[in-house]
Amino acid sequence: MKYLVARVAVALGMLTIGSAAAQVPTNDPKASSILLPNGWSLTPAGTSLPLGDLPLNMQLAPGGRLLAVTNNGQSTQKVQLIDPATEKLLDEKPIAKSWYGLAWSPAADRLYVSGGNDNIILGYPVAKQKFGQPDTLRLGKRWPTKISPVGIAVDAARQRLYTVTKEDNALYVLDLKTKRTLSRLDLGHEAYGCLLAADGRTLYITLWGGQELLAYDIATGRIAKRLPTESHPNELIQSKNGRYVFVANANDNSVSLVDTKSWRVLETISTALYPTKLTGSTTNGLALSADEKTLYIANADNNCLAVFDVATPGKSAAKGFIPTGWYPTCVRTLGKKILVANGKGFSSLPNPRGPQPLAKNDHSGHHTGNTLADGPVEYIGGLFKGTLSFITTPSVAQLAAYSRQVYANTPFTKTSEKEALGEAGNPIPRRKGEVSPIKYVFYVIKENRTYDQVLGDMPQGNGDSVLCIFPRKVTPNHHALASEFVLLDNFYVNAEVSADGHNWSTAAYATDYVEKTWPISYGGRGGTYDYEGSRLVAYPRDGFLWDYCQRAGLRYRTYGEFAADGKTDLKSLRGHVCPKSPGFDMDVKDVDRIRIWAQDFDSLLTRGAVPQLSTIRISNDHTSGQKLGKISPTAAVADNDLALGQLVEHISHSAIWKESVIFVVEDDAQNGPDHVDAHRSPAFVISPYTRRGSVNHTLYTTAGVLRTLELVLGLPPMSQYDAAAKPLFGCFQATPTLTPYQAKAAQVGLDTRNTAWNRSAERSSHFNLAKEDATPDLDLTEVVWKAIRGEDAVVPAPRRGAFLRAAPKHDDDDD
Repeated sequence: MKYLVARVAVALGMLTIGSAAAQVPTNDPKASSILLPNGWSLTPAGTSLPLGDLPLNMQLAPGGRLLAVTNNGQSTQKVQLIDPATEKLLDEKPIAKSWYGLAWSPAADRLYVSGGNDNIILGYPVAKQKFGQPDTLRLGKRWPTKISPVGIAVDAARQRLYTVTKEDNALYVLDLKTKRTLSRLDLGHEAYGCLLAADGRTLYITLWGGQELLAYDIATGRIAKRLPTESHPNELIQSKNGRYVFVANANDNSVSLVDTKSWRVLETISTALYPTKLTGSTTNGLALSADEKTLYIANADNNCLAVFDVATPGKSAAKGFIPTGWYPTCVRTLGKKILVANGKGFSSLPNPRGPQPLAKNDHSGHHTGNTLADGPVEYIGGLFKGTLSFITTPSVAQLAAYSRQVYANTPFTKTSEKEALGEAGNPIPRRKGEVSPIKYVFYVIKENRTYDQVLGDMPQGNGDSVLCIFPRKVTPNHHALASEFVLLDNFYVNAEVSADGHNWSTAAYATDYVEKTWPISYGGRGGTYDYEGSRLVAYPRDGFLWDYCQRAGLRYRTYGEFAADGKTDLKSLRGHVCPKSPGFDMDVKDVDRIRIWAQDFDSLLTRGAVPQLSTIRISNDHTSGQKLGKISPTAAVADNDLALGQLVEHISHSAIWKESVIFVVEDDAQNGPDHVDAHRSPAFVISPYTRRGSVNHTLYTTAGVLRTLELVLGLPPMSQYDAAAKPLFGCFQATPTLTPYQAKAAQVGLDTRNTAWNRSAERSSHFNLAKEDATPDLDLTEVVWKAIRGEDAVVPAPRRGAFLRAAPKHDDDDD
C-alpha cells in the first residue's frame, strides 16, 4: 500500500502580561482574515451563499441544474434548493428531524431526505425549481425507537431505496411504489454512507464505527465482501466507470482508494498539512473533477480542501490546498466550479443577548418573546450558520497561492508537534526530555459558564458587568483566585457544548461523530448522550488523556470525570477511579465531592502514591434551574465556588504544594452570554510558580491547557490542536511563591432551595437532570437568568470592550 502525504512547498495594581491589543476572535465574517477562538484562521476562497444550521450534505441533481442541501444543526433543520449556476437560493422547507441522508431520483424530479430520529425518509417532488409536499417512507416507530437513517441510495431500475442507519446499525431496503420496508440487514456497526455501483449490482457501505467498506450483493441480499479502511470511514464516491471507490477516513486524516475489481486498497492518501500521525484534519468530504483527474477532499478541522492528482490510480500526487470556511463538511464539483459546504460558516461570534431571558413587553404587559429590542436570543448551539462557497477551479499559480494561505492559517506545524512555544528557565518545558519542577497536575473540569457571567465584574479584565450574574458575592473564591494568581480574560473553550466539551477537555479533539451528532439531541430531536466514554464510535482514535498516561507509565486517577461511583466505560480508567466520587449528579454538592477527594488525596499522600495526574469534576455551576425543591442557581454556583476554594486550600497546605499545579476549566461556555465571544470562559492557573497578581490577555484555549499539562508530565500532544496551541507559559515564573491559599467563606446560603412556583419553575419541572445537557440549554439558561434578575427583568444594552474590536494580530502576546 502506498501512503501519500500532502506536502506543498510553500489592570489595576496588577502585573499585565500580554499586549492590551492582544489577539481576539474576529467577529466580522466579511473580514479578509478571520481569527477563530481556537487560534486557527480563515481566509475562505471564492464567493458564498448563506445556508442553514450545520449543512452536512449536498447533492447535485442529474444534469447539474439543481443543488440540494440538508441542514442538520441544533436550531432550525431544513432542506434547501439552490441554482448552482446563478448561486441563488430557490426554495427551502423546514424538517422536524433530519440528518445527512440525501439522494436524487435519476430523473431529478424527486429528492429523498433522511428524517433522522423520526425514522423516516421524506420524498419531496421537485417541479419548477420548488419543493412539493413530501411522501413518507417509514422504517419504524419514531424515537425512542433507535434507527436513524443516514446515507441513501436510489435504485430506479428496481424501484428500490437503500438506506443505512447509525442507531440500529442496519441496511434497510424499501419499495418506492408501496413505500414499505422489504428487508433489514444487521451491519454490526454504525453506518454512514451507501453508494450504488455503476453496474447496479452492488451497494457499497461505509461502517463509520467499524473501519470497513462493505459490498452488498443486491441479488442475494447479503454482504459479499468486506475491506478494512482506516478509522471512521464516512463519505464515499466512485469513478464514472465504477472501477474505483474513494473513502474518506475522518479519524486518520486519509482517503482509501479502492480498486473494486481486485477488492483491495490501492493506496492510502494522507490529507493532512504535514506528515503526522496526529488526528485533527477530519477528512469527511470527497469530489472528483469532471475529467476525474483531480480529487478534492474536505478537511473539516483543517478548514481546507486537499487537492490531489488522481489521474493514475495508485500513483496519486499532492497538488495543494484551498482555504475554506469553518469546518467544511462536503464538497462537490460542477464544471469549473468547486462547491463547499462550511458547517460552521465564516466566524465565531459574541452572544451578549443570550442565552438569557431578555423579554420585552407589549403594551398589554404580556411577554412577546425572548428578545431584546435589537435582536433575538443568541444560543451557541445555533449561533454559527453554515455557508456555501463557490470556488473557480484554480490555476497552478492560484493553487500555490491558496496553499500558502492555508499554511498561514494554521498554527500547527511539524515543529510545534515536537517543540512547543516557551521561554528559557520557565517551569513549563518545551520538548520531551526537559524536566519541570512541577510533578503533580490537578485538572479540574467544571460546567458551562462564560467569562462575563462569573468574572465580568472584575475591572482588571475585559468584562461586561451587565452580563455578570454570579459576581464576587456569589463566587468569592473565583474572584480571589483570579486576583491572587492570574486573571485570564482571553481564554476560550474549543467546544460548543458539553457533548464535545468533555472530549475537547480530555483529548484536545472531538471526532466527526461527536461534532455531527450532538446537535440532534441538543435540538430536542432524540438521540442519547454518548459522549463521555459510553460509545466507542465517539472515541478519538488514540484515546483520551488517561490512555496517554497509561502508555507513558504515569500514575493517574479520576474523580467523577468519565466515571461515577467507581464505575467507568473506559478500559484505561479501570482501576484508576476514586470509588466514592460521583459523576454528574445535581443532587450531590460540590463541597461533598471535594470532601471525598480530600479523603482520598490524604490517603494517597500518606502512602506516597499521589498520582501525577488527577482529573476532578465539580459540576454544580451547571445548576438545576428553578426546579422546585432543588438547590437554587445562586446556591449551586456558590457551592461550586466554595468547593474550588477548598480544593486549592487543601493542596496548597499539603507537602506537595511546591511541586503542584491546578488547572481549572469549564468544559464549555454554552450556558450564558459573553460580549467578546460565545466560547470565552473563566479559566485558572494555580501554582507556586504562577505569576501572582497578574492579568494575562493572551489568547489561550482548552487545547493550550492540555498542551501545558502534557509538557509538564512529559506526554506527547494528542491531536493537531494541542500540538498547535500556545502553552500557558506566560502564566508561570521560574521562582516559586509558596504562600498557601485560604478559601473564602460562602457569602450566600448553600442550602437555599427553589420554593417559588412560577413560569420558570413550571418549565424547570420538565428538565431531565440525570445527564449532562439532557435539559434544553436555552431553557435552562433562561430560567437561571430569571432566578437572578427576576421573572420580568430586562437588562440594559450590553457594553463591549473597545480594545478588542480591531485588535492587530501578534505572533506571541506572552512577552
